[in-house]
Amino acid sequence: MTAPDRPRVRTEVHGAVILVLLDRAEKRNAFDLRMLRELSEAMTRYEADDTLRCAVLAAEGEHFTAGLDLAEVGPEVRAGAPLFPAQGIDPLGMRAPRRTKPLIMAVQGWCLTIGIELLLAADIRLAADDTRLGQIEINRGIFPFGGATVRLPAIAGWGNAMRWLLTGDVFDADEALRIGVVQEVTSPGALRARAMELAATVAKRAPLGVRATLESAATAENEGHRAAFDQLLPTAMRLMESEDAAEGLRSFVERRDGDFKGR
Repeated sequence: MTAPDRPRVRTEVHGAVILVLLDRAEKRNAFDLRMLRELSEAMTRYEADDTLRCAVLAAEGEHFTAGLDLAEVGPEVRAGAPLFPAQGIDPLGMRAPRRTKPLIMAVQGWCLTIGIELLLAADIRLAADDTRLGQIEINRGIFPFGGATVRLPAIAGWGNAMRWLLTGDVFDADEALRIGVVQEVTSPGALRARAMELAATVAKRAPLGVRATLESAATAENEGHRAAFDQLLPTAMRLMESEDAAEGLRSFVERRDGDFKGR
């Protein structure tokens, strides 16, 4: 299979975890239109498959991504085309349909522009200690349009966000950890294994509870605290009627891990 014909995004299933891999290392995993489409397709597959309970997004090669391939993607954006197919999951979470199951991301090397915005849209974020991050769009005469202007101030605080958004400077993994962009920093060799370890832990938890947790937090972020508070008790009542809740009680009494089915 020649390089142009090879998939830009690969998936591997490990039990209840799906590993989604950017696989265009010869181009530093720069996102062309095909790669954007294939990432959406992988996330759509994950969302639709009830046997998959957690996803890990990582990349082959030395770098997570050099960002958008603007020579190809730029004209499409200028013409008003969406980055991702309208019928599939938006990996940036800016429009419906949105992902409702957990995503862990692991980045290394260069992680530029859309790489940071995908990171900010994920639920748990890891970086190798060689990671260099940059929201560098203003250096190219444009601005971040994949969610960084909304999410980075919320995650890192206004001053920390503007320090990097307004300068276009590059920052390292330690700074990403300090401002909350990532939760853990590992060696490059341990990065993917650590992400898969966390994903396996999440996948063991009660799926209905995991999705309800994500939904509640997303409601608070998108609609405000009052809307999230109003949903807490009705959601808890619904979950308490589930088979998983009964199994959770049995496993507690029997001092064992729960065997949850998502029902």
